[in-house]
Amino acid sequence: MTKLSLAIGLKVLFTVLGALMVATLLYTLFTDGSPFRMSLLTPWMVATLIDFYINVIPFAIWVTYKESNWVTSILWIILLICFGSITTCSYIVLQFLKLSSQESSQDPLYYVLLRNPNKSATEPKKELSFVVTLRIIFSILGLLMFGTLVYTIVTDGSPFRMKLLTPWLTTTLVDFYINIVALAVWVAYKESSWVSSVFWIILLISFGSFTACVYVVWQLFQLSSQDPVYLVLVHRRDRAENKYKGLPGEAI
Repeated sequence: MTKLSLAIGLKVLFTVLGALMVATLLYTLFTDGSPFRMSLLTPWMVATLIDFYINVIPFAIWVTYKESNWVTSILWIILLICFGSITTCSYIVLQFLKLSSQESSQDPLYYVLLRNPNKSATEPKKELSFVVTLRIIFSILGLLMFGTLVYTIVTDGSPFRMKLLTPWLTTTLVDFYINIVALAVWVAYKESSWVSSVFWIILLISFGSFTACVYVVWQLFQLSSQDPVYLVLVHRRDRAENKYKGLPGEAI
């Protein structure tokens, strides 16, 4: 019953967040006009957009893993780039709607995160691992965000100034933090204690995609270079118990 309530609660949460983002986007369009204006690209808006799109990359990789063909993967990634957290929320809700009642009552996050875990063979498949590649990619992205943050502070000063909060920057921040909620749910699922979960979530809220990259790299270092990279999605307990007993045999 607790797991079923979790599935229902997360569906409601991301439905509400998606609707909030749609309302925020429409309101800003009507009250402040088009976002495609050079005057909006202040240094902190640029830094926020870099932060936002680095955070989109983990979702894009997950979508690529989840989808059964490249056409749907590319479509969803384009929607992620264009509509941000609206697409994130829509995709997550869709994945929850695909769950059977049994899956929802057992471990909904496990079944949402993985690709058809019940349809895999019981033996692992020998496939190329991308663990090392993703360690490098997310390390570079984390350094990029850190450099962007330091550069913008040095050249444009503190971000905590009211005059920076233009309507479109506010909308971008709402978009950004809705994606942070999705990452925070994953972190809470991954971590074995509430203390570590709260610690990482506070860092996510404070440092955005820099923390996200650090966390992903840290999780990837929990895997060997030969492991299929999708194992990073699940809790270490599930990985240890089910690595060769039902986890999907596909790597990203």
